[in-house]
Amino acid sequence: MDIIVCVKKIPDPEIPPAKFKLDMESKRVIPPEGIPPVINPYDEQAVELALRLKDKYGGKITVLTIDNDADTSIVKHALAMGADEGIVLADKAFEGSDSFSTSHILSQAIQKVGNFDLVLCGRQAADWDEGLVGAIIAENLSLPLVTLAEAVDVVDGKLKVKRVTLDGYQIFAVPTPAVATVSNEVGQPRLPSGWGIISASRKQIPIWKAGDLDADPSQIGAKAVRRRLVKLFIPVREKKCEIIEGETTAEASVKLAERLRKAGVI
Repeated sequence: MDIIVCVKKIPDPEIPPAKFKLDMESKRVIPPEGIPPVINPYDEQAVELALRLKDKYGGKITVLTIDNDADTSIVKHALAMGADEGIVLADKAFEGSDSFSTSHILSQAIQKVGNFDLVLCGRQAADWDEGLVGAIIAENLSLPLVTLAEAVDVVDGKLKVKRVTLDGYQIFAVPTPAVATVSNEVGQPRLPSGWGIISASRKQIPIWKAGDLDADPSQIGAKAVRRRLVKLFIPVREKKCEIIEGETTAEASVKLAERLRKAGVI
């Protein structure tokens, strides 16, 4: 089974709050000094699910990421886990892309890779939490889609996909090729092996530009965005303490209830 996994580089979710800073004017997160970015955790679980399928059925795993700095670190992380190939999509023309533009770029790259049975994405990115890219890729490529996948198997030539719901799960039989977004119920991703890290560090990662993908210039970059970021800010949380007193516990309880009612809590 040949699988393509789309991954994203994000700021480390474990960044201490004091290190998290924004540039209000440009509406961007300022990368904290000394804390490198990481692979999106949901995408890492997508890599894990791909590896489980490879362990069972064989095949090849190709990892794709968009990174305008041409940073190969998260692709090499996936290779160290056990993926076979990795490609970085990097071009100034990609800057400012939203979920739709990103999906167009990835869709063109997937078509260029070709020969795949399954495309996996994390259910959402842990930075913006939009959760749109996997579904838009499926729409762009006219492929069946299952979201929130917990497990995937192959039965009678079709994919058997277990999908998480609020109160249980659903089972889908899906023809290949298909797209699935992976949920955290997949479980803990495997750690890269020592040999995997060494092998990944030696691997040359191809860099594909917009021209390599035959991407439509009207559908990529800042000029193609369908939503506008109006404001990006760190919310200010204030804590106030008010002491409710009374001659007796009953009196204090009545005063507390009145105060909560006035505040609209009850």
